[in-house]
Amino acid sequence: MSVRLRGHHLLCLMTYVGRGYSPAFTANYDALVIRLDAGEPAELVEGPDDICAPMLGEAGHHCLNDSVVERDRQARAALGGLFGDGFAPGDRLDLSAPRLAAMRAAFASGASRAACAGCQWTRLCDDIAAGGFRRVRLKGAAAESGAQDLSPPEVSLPSLSQPCAPRNRD
Repeated sequence: MSVRLRGHHLLCLMTYVGRGYSPAFTANYDALVIRLDAGEPAELVEGPDDICAPMLGEAGHHCLNDSVVERDRQARAALGGLFGDGFAPGDRLDLSAPRLAAMRAAFASGASRAACAGCQWTRLCDDIAAGGFRRVRLKGAAAESGAQDLSPPEVSLPSLSQPCAPRNRD
């Protein structure tokens, strides 16, 4: 099995601390984080994914909006540039602790955040990144038990995008 993820949710996972649109959304997100931390791979998909699932029954939810599809494309491009691979729908990814550390370093530097434009959760994500990602729930597959320093490592990153202004989270 794999956890189906759309592109921009790879960025959302970097700062997920247990907050979301509804209790059902958060419970589902927590269950997916447990699966990913247990080593289950992520599979990139186009459109709604396993994180979106609790919201799909709501009329007018943003999961199908063109702006969200564009956000997915931007996230895949930024992260693909970081890792030197395509990050295309159908690709399977391990979200190991080392990969998450590199993704969080890119997130903290702003290198992967063009996809976050317009996101309502930006202020929360900014605070989490500024705090060294200490409160995040996703630790990474094969994470050691006990305290783990999730501060972004010193990594030289290419400038993939300009840091974004505050936005709304989709």
